[in-house]
Amino acid sequence: MLQYILKRVLLFIPTLLGITLITFILMQSLPGDPVLAMVGERSTPETIARIRAELGQDRPLPLQYLGYLKLLSKFELGRSIHTNRKVADDLLQKFPNTLKLGLTALLFASIVGVGLGIIAAVKRDTVWDRLITLVSVGGISVPVFWLGLALMLIFALYLRWLPPSGMGNGSLLYIIMPAVTLGTFSLSYIARITRSSMLESLSQPFIAAARAKGLPETSVVLKHALKNSLIPIVTVIGLDLGSYLNGAVLTETIFGWDGLGRYALTGILGRDYPVIMGVVLFGAVIFVTINLLVDVSYHFLDPRVRIKESR
Repeated sequence: MLQYILKRVLLFIPTLLGITLITFILMQSLPGDPVLAMVGERSTPETIARIRAELGQDRPLPLQYLGYLKLLSKFELGRSIHTNRKVADDLLQKFPNTLKLGLTALLFASIVGVGLGIIAAVKRDTVWDRLITLVSVGGISVPVFWLGLALMLIFALYLRWLPPSGMGNGSLLYIIMPAVTLGTFSLSYIARITRSSMLESLSQPFIAAARAKGLPETSVVLKHALKNSLIPIVTVIGLDLGSYLNGAVLTETIFGWDGLGRYALTGILGRDYPVIMGVVLFGAVIFVTINLLVDVSYHFLDPRVRIKESR
């Protein structure tokens, strides 16, 4: 197990280099000039040239990229072009907000999605199965921005049960609508994956043997069938968590949530290259870490896929 984890960590280094190179090339191909966006189009050519030299934008692209790699070797992400704040400090400030929103949305999606998937599998080809399938397809099809605005219109404007936007100094009321909006797509997908995995497990001979022993149906479904269906479910949940922790741009923008998504959007609109690079790299580290944890969890969920230590 330790050798496997070490190998995955070492493979992450070339992956990170590839991500930095691709992101750097894509940013340079974007329309617009970060210097002009910062100083305005009416600035004098001398002012633009001076600021471009201060930011290193006057150097050839290979030298700019090598300079950024040198900065990364010092475990620094540079400073924002517009605010002159350290990108690392901004990421550490906004990540807890995204983490709070992402974990809440994932908790909502996992509990409701797995529950609906189990019911649909147990009640196969019944009204409940068809109704849950309809809800799942609808949840996958509804756009995030439309769902967020609809929830805001109903629960904030008409019913006045929840605040429309903002973070509210940590109040739980402010996170309900963003979490539901963000987690609905995952909820629907988790429900469908759970249903298909449970149907496969329920058709296996060991389920018939468990029922023949006289075990309660609840024990058969939850202890035997669900336990053997966890790997695809955990895989989907892990991928969704990695996506959430990278920042939910639409959800955070709609509800005024001060997280990585809004921070990345601000950087993109302002052509703030250090911010964009910092968010991408930070998100890559999170995503690879989550994937590694999911792979390691297989070792405990199913003995058949346990990683054998080399002798």
